Amino acid sequence: MSGFQLQRLGMVMEPEPGNPHEVEGVLNPAAARGPDGDLYLFPRLVAQGNYSRIGIARVRFNAAGDPTGVERLGIALEPEADYERRPGGGGGCEDPRITFVEPLRRYVMSYTAFSDQGPRIAFALSADLFHWQRLGLATFAPYHGIHIGDVDDKDASLFPVAIPNPSGQPELAMLHRPLFPGTRPEETACRPAVREVDLDRESIWISYCKLALENSEPSRLRKFTSHHRLAAPVSPWERLKIGGGTPPILTRHGWLIVYHGVSEVVDPSPGHQLCYSAGVMVFSKEHPLVVRYRSAEPVLTPALPQERSGMVDNVVFPTGIDRRDDLGKPERFDVYYGMADSRIGVARLDLPEVLPPGGAADPPEAKV
Repeated sequence: MSGFQLQRLGMVMEPEPGNPHEVEGVLNPAAARGPDGDLYLFPRLVAQGNYSRIGIARVRFNAAGDPTGVERLGIALEPEADYERRPGGGGGCEDPRITFVEPLRRYVMSYTAFSDQGPRIAFALSADLFHWQRLGLATFAPYHGIHIGDVDDKDASLFPVAIPNPSGQPELAMLHRPLFPGTRPEETACRPAVREVDLDRESIWISYCKLALENSEPSRLRKFTSHHRLAAPVSPWERLKIGGGTPPILTRHGWLIVYHGVSEVVDPSPGHQLCYSAGVMVFSKEHPLVVRYRSAEPVLTPALPQERSGMVDNVVFPTGIDRRDDLGKPERFDVYYGMADSRIGVARLDLPEVLPPGGAADPPEAKV
């Protein structure tokens, strides 16, 4: 087992009876501490017809400092822009991640905008977590002739500080997961168990762009012009694909994320043959292109009834992380995750003293 362990603390949010915004689930929240020090979740709220909004809720804690529930505060974003809407009244603002980007002195929300063009990465900006200004869709320079901006893309999150690009210049960096044609788990599950890993696998990528400030208020982020595949599927629990999870957070071991991997279910339920689990990955502080550690085994896999049965069975999907500085424990993290695409759970991660052995990442060219 991995030296990183997640201890479940319980469920913190589920659909509110009678609330039409939540009849198809509350899931996959961003998490961020506000200027007031309170912790806020930004869950995906799914109405009938898979119409998704991004809500806002304040987390409640018990006397021991454990999260126990939420106070709903309303809607942060709902489909309004053309790139968030589909014909016939459909659309989606989905699966947000929030980072306080220090050079911008603002919170940046990266989220999935779902239009008739498919899922794309979009950004919004806020000074207080309550008022959001849309920055539009992410734009990309081509990669080896591939126009990434025309490819479905999800699971984006930003680093909170400028980090060195491959040339050593500090830039804004984003983790994301392009969905190249033919790479969805539903398409790859029936393929041989051993095959070459190439661009046609769903992997975690890192892209860089220069920071731009206009009168101290960015009107949009610049084009991401440098792209590198950061990590590809390696272990059996992530054989079909891996993708981003929580935004990068700096620890003494380096930049840490809790990411997701997908494999087949041994005894699948009718219509769903996939299992989403969570693992830990650590990148070098100085050179985030270097992966120092990744989980050989998952740190969280569907086990509770609420994780094994829901809108999509057998899913734990980490998206939010909170460093517990408020408890005087900067090496403790609470991880918020979607449960079977229906509810939100939280689990606790205490940073180990040293990186465990045996967790070195294989290069993207490795076989699985």
